[in-house]
Amino acid sequence: GMIGFFSFLALASVQFPGGYLADKFGRRWLVSTMTFGVALSYIFYALAPSWETILLGALIQNFCLIYQPALWAMISDSLTPERRGMGMSIIQLIASVSTTPGPAVAAFLYTLYGPINGMRISYGIVVALFLTAAILRSQLRETVKDPPKISAKELWKSYPTSLKESFRVWSIVPRSMFYLFLANLVGGFTFAMISAYTVVYAVEDIGLTRVEWSLILMVLFITMIAVAVPVGKLVDKVGRRIPLLVSYALIAPGVLLFVYGDMRRLLIAMPLLGLGQLMMFSSYSALTADLVPKEQRGKVTGFTQFFGYIAMAIGILAGGISFTVSHQLPFFLLAVLLIPQFLLTFLLVHEPEKREE
Repeated sequence: GMIGFFSFLALASVQFPGGYLADKFGRRWLVSTMTFGVALSYIFYALAPSWETILLGALIQNFCLIYQPALWAMISDSLTPERRGMGMSIIQLIASVSTTPGPAVAAFLYTLYGPINGMRISYGIVVALFLTAAILRSQLRETVKDPPKISAKELWKSYPTSLKESFRVWSIVPRSMFYLFLANLVGGFTFAMISAYTVVYAVEDIGLTRVEWSLILMVLFITMIAVAVPVGKLVDKVGRRIPLLVSYALIAPGVLLFVYGDMRRLLIAMPLLGLGQLMMFSSYSALTADLVPKEQRGKVTGFTQFFGYIAMAIGILAGGISFTVSHQLPFFLLAVLLIPQFLLTFLLVHEPEKREE
């Protein structure tokens, strides 16, 4: 919980300058350079003698994630309005395909080498794969036309300027984007509450073995692979708002089935959660790109992610406190707080008449 809290604070602190720099100086240099930093941060995880060393690695990693607004802005820039739903779903499809073998590999390493050495080997693999990703990202093409060359002086001055510009941007973008941000803020808080405790609940309360939990996770990822293309087509065909509303209605029963789970119920819960999460991601991402002009995307992403990560930092602490009261309480709170998200989206979020390019 402490590592998660400070990690989210570090991540939040770089979102404003990350968004401002992405809009002013372009996306590519920030993404490609800082991915190398994220890769090297995992060395601290692999070699850590104590949790304090992992905290240091987490702080370095999250400061390097200053590139997040640039990456999301670049993705939005690269997708045409009529194909955004499919594009976002395909991104999630690729992520799910690459993630699906992860739990099985983790279970194999755990069984063969135990929890400590198995995790050290896992983190060593992560270092190698992130370095590969950094090399691949260095081949990205810039999506901002003729960005100025960055200077060390501008970098130093960027924080106060980025704060002012990131608040000012809300006078430019549609009001629906602000309400969408508020709904997402509540969602970030609630999902953070359970993020550190899901596996603990599955093993200690439901009674799954670690290997069984890895198989259940694979069901989640396989579901997201299977429905990625249909969900993308749905988001492009019927619009973003309806699938977003449906996602809340799918996640609530999925969470409750997990809380009262056995192996049979979990096999129902995971497809519901996978479908709900994919619909939420694709709809929210596409609608954000529809609402926000290209030249403001970095700043809007920086603003929303700053407050989103603050909410998640508070959420992970709140989850820890509520988990000590009752192991079921964080999950019940998540299900209840889906209601204000649904109402905010239903009543106050509207799709634009013309989608931004």
